[in-house]
Amino acid sequence: MRPFRQTNRLFAAALLVCGIASAHAAGPAPEAGLSPQERALHVLNRLAYGPRPGDLEQVEKMGVKRYIDQQLHPERIPLPPDLQARLAALPALQMTPSQLFVDYGPPSFDKDASKEEKQAARQRAPRELTPQFHQARLLQATESPRQLEEVMTEFWANHFNVFEGKEWVRYWVGDYEKNAIRPYALGNFRDLLGAVAHHPAMLYYLDNWLSSGAGTPGARGRFKGLNENYARELMELHTLGVDGGYQQADVIVLARILSGWTIDVNAMKAGAAPFSFNARRHDAAPKVFLGKPLAASGYQEGEAALDILAAHPSTARFISTQLAQYFVADKPDPALVQKLAQTFMSTRGDIRAVLQALLDSPQFWARANYQAQFKTPYQFVVSSLRATATPVNNPRPVNGALAQFGMPLYGWLTPEGYKYSEEAWLNPDALLRRINFAGGLVNGKSPIARAEGDPPPANADARPTDPQQLLATLGPAITPQAIAKIQAAPANFQAGLILGSPDFMKR
Repeated sequence: MRPFRQTNRLFAAALLVCGIASAHAAGPAPEAGLSPQERALHVLNRLAYGPRPGDLEQVEKMGVKRYIDQQLHPERIPLPPDLQARLAALPALQMTPSQLFVDYGPPSFDKDASKEEKQAARQRAPRELTPQFHQARLLQATESPRQLEEVMTEFWANHFNVFEGKEWVRYWVGDYEKNAIRPYALGNFRDLLGAVAHHPAMLYYLDNWLSSGAGTPGARGRFKGLNENYARELMELHTLGVDGGYQQADVIVLARILSGWTIDVNAMKAGAAPFSFNARRHDAAPKVFLGKPLAASGYQEGEAALDILAAHPSTARFISTQLAQYFVADKPDPALVQKLAQTFMSTRGDIRAVLQALLDSPQFWARANYQAQFKTPYQFVVSSLRATATPVNNPRPVNGALAQFGMPLYGWLTPEGYKYSEEAWLNPDALLRRINFAGGLVNGKSPIARAEGDPPPANADARPTDPQQLLATLGPAITPQAIAKIQAAPANFQAGLILGSPDFMKR
């Protein structure tokens, strides 16, 4: 994204002069309960990516209880026809993983092609697929009324992180989110775990597609040898947690269990699904996993292992801790985590039930946890786009900004995904970058709202964000003290000062 150098130097100076560039804003007295408007803002900031114009009034009118119930059942919320049409107009989103691989992947590289032709073929996916997958994520995050579904889709996509820069993952990351994550985001954890385990993006990213049991008939060439990558991350990051009670021996056993879970390139060329179980590469010897002998054999060993992991008390505790950290506080109350873990166990991993217990908890509604979490770069950018009702017609400058902030879409290299804590994101350089983004977004010329290649509007045609409308949209998110200082600044800086204020950095 091209920096607005002179404007932003003045803007940052105005922010400092107004005295609102501190990273922390003073809030109301800790003993005070939340007002109806604050409760509406709270659910819009935690179950959604912040309010769009009119959202606060709508949630206040319907009541937060009804809003929560509505968001917990996204299938009851119709998608706007315009959003459906825009998603349908993205051809890459309509293709199957096999079609994507055949059209963009290694089979399309002619062995007899020149070096230049092969290089051009490799650039097709980043040029044609990546912008469409980014566009789909940003369109739904900013415009879908099913906001909790979008929040949970981001949460689980990060929990089950894949890096789009790893070769074949780039072909599949959009389908991975669309078909392995989003449909299960509020469903059953075991179903979600299974969908991820079978998807070619995860099989390729963590190399399980290469894994073969030692000495098996199919263990040859690139498929020779046991690969422990997915087995280790499946326990450490996806289910039990690093302190979940497993040993290195369990990692090896799980890798043996999952040997032969692979991607069938020839099947994809014929139009079949990528996932395949290759019995010739599977270690068929008896196994004891987490202290339990496996009665299953062959492919069913893997399903049995996923059953064990999904139902394990350590998984319940690990997932509950992460949900409490995301929705409530960076350091959540252990009593809340325990309550959520009990709900997870008693409902056999019903994600919706766990979220309901969280949203019914006094900890969620505590004044101490209101406007207390520092937004990640993604939360900041999406909430800015929503607050200003900026249409995402060009995803490239959005992801450019996210890359500057250190959080590009699908851009975290290692399996643990991005952190959500204030400690990870709050630093002076990050604040200045956010201020620069805010100043560029509200001037009426943002390239985000223009189709790629369209020229910026002339000054007379630019429609800067109205600061009074923005304040009305955000309601109690901006304190009266901050409003007074913002309104003392030049009028053309005020909207940017709102989005660049420490109040807006919080959720």
